[in-house]
Amino acid sequence: MQSVVKKLIVQKHRRAGLIAGLCTLLMAGQAAANGAIGDHVNHLQDHLGQYTEEVNWLVGKYDGVVDTYEEKGQKAAHSDSMIEFWEEVDFHSAIETNYVPVYASIWQGIYGVKQAIDGGASIEKVRAEQAKLDQALWQALGAVKLAAQYQQKGLLNKIQTTEVEPTTAPETLEDIKHRLDRVVAKYAEKLPDAATTIVHDTYLQRFEGVEGALIEQDAHLVEDLEKDFNVTLPQALSGDASVDDVRQVVSAMQAKLDKAKALLLEAEKDRKDVF
Repeated sequence: MQSVVKKLIVQKHRRAGLIAGLCTLLMAGQAAANGAIGDHVNHLQDHLGQYTEEVNWLVGKYDGVVDTYEEKGQKAAHSDSMIEFWEEVDFHSAIETNYVPVYASIWQGIYGVKQAIDGGASIEKVRAEQAKLDQALWQALGAVKLAAQYQQKGLLNKIQTTEVEPTTAPETLEDIKHRLDRVVAKYAEKLPDAATTIVHDTYLQRFEGVEGALIEQDAHLVEDLEKDFNVTLPQALSGDASVDDVRQVVSAMQAKLDKAKALLLEAEKDRKDVF
């Protein structure tokens, strides 16, 4: 056990310098990817009508792009406009701040349609991708409506314009899981550099802070997660992996983080029982 712990500590310090340098190089990509969040996200109930109109507008716009593709061909469809439509609406930040997994699914859907059009796919294939996108949009609207209910009841925190640091190890692990959801979202947005920055920042700023406590509980689990942060996930982001492939890597990491959280909570309970 002691040899495993010593090995982990040595490996951690060797990697720290390399990762810090890479984070600096990629930081600009992350900043460019994060748009301003309007205060409407703190008053969801007041804007549900607007969000509903925007989703209907998006569905209609995307249907128009696909119709144009069917009738006039690839060039006339102007597939790049699909991204512009999505970034135009306030609903964009409403779902991004409340349910990142579905936010990622919307981006995945947009690029599914766009790539099918750009690749000259059959109209049947394009329509199938469009159906997935429509489903993601309506699912997102449902998620925002639910969030609005929780917000009204005071069960949803006000959206922070600045980052709030977690204060306990279990909170840190939950924050890591949320950051990993954002990795999938940024990858779905075709921003792999921004996604990679989040991974390395999360490792340095979050995981390393709880590493020591976790090593005491399960050194092999820590070693496994370190490999995920520094090898498995970055390799997936730098290759030709699909969004689903990246999501699978992240889901596996989140399951390991859940296990880590359970170990820390159990250890804390045992300490309290002793005293």
